[in-house]
Amino acid sequence: MKVIAELCVIPLGVGPSLAPYVAACEQVLRQAGLEEVELHANGTSVVGEWRQVAEAIEACHQAVHGMGCDRIHTLVTISSRTDRDQSLAEKVAAVEALLESRDS
Repeated sequence: MKVIAELCVIPLGVGPSLAPYVAACEQVLRQAGLEEVELHANGTSVVGEWRQVAEAIEACHQAVHGMGCDRIHTLVTISSRTDRDQSLAEKVAAVEALLESRDS
């Protein structure tokens, strides 16, 4: 089953700068063979098969633990649909089209 997921991996007890840990996760996600990976200010959106996404999230945890972080808290939101495939850009475009039509 194909899913769109948003994840936010939060290493605990590592200080105020999370950029090195975020970069490690982004590298893992980009190498995971997912259809789409889009970093944003408070997390990352990904598109792929359910198992592939779950394995990529696990690999992020392994990478961050490998950097010496003992504890990680991760927020994950997953959506799926069976009627058609949808990209991240299509989801955003649908909302933007509605906003444009309301502004006119």
